[in-house]
Amino acid sequence: MEKEKKDRSEVDFGIGKIGFGGLFKGIGDLLESVSKMGEEGFERRGEVELPKRGKVVYGFSIRTLGGKPIVETFGNVKETPKGPVVEEVREPMVDIFDEKDHILVIAELPGVSEENIKIEVSQDMLNLTASNKDRKYAKEILLPCKVKREPLKTSYKNGILEVTLGKIES
Repeated sequence: MEKEKKDRSEVDFGIGKIGFGGLFKGIGDLLESVSKMGEEGFERRGEVELPKRGKVVYGFSIRTLGGKPIVETFGNVKETPKGPVVEEVREPMVDIFDEKDHILVIAELPGVSEENIKIEVSQDMLNLTASNKDRKYAKEILLPCKVKREPLKTSYKNGILEVTLGKIES
């Protein structure tokens, strides 16, 4: 019983402590199960409304590409050495596809309009930010190779951003 209490992460959001019940620690244990799941992947997400703090959003996606599990987190809860912290800026869910002659990046940015999305590309990094009065997103994305500075194509529909980037021949 005492060990169970020590394993539990609690965060004070200004309205009292809320326990995450080892959410972050549990992700590591989940990796063992992922190797049995195949290529289809696994995703969990959640949202909690806290008075005076807004929404707390946290989720993760696990894929087994080439047999190696890849964990991708998203939301506005970050793990720090002092425990979980809720930030104003959310990290969007992002998928990266390395195609033959281009890189395709797909990001979930619900609740913002296209004119509020900013994309910056530099060699093998893509910086993505978006905001409106209610939501803010930011993510620095490491790409699998160097790409051209200007996207070949972008589209945004129903909260889904697609960015196609041309590869630089090496």
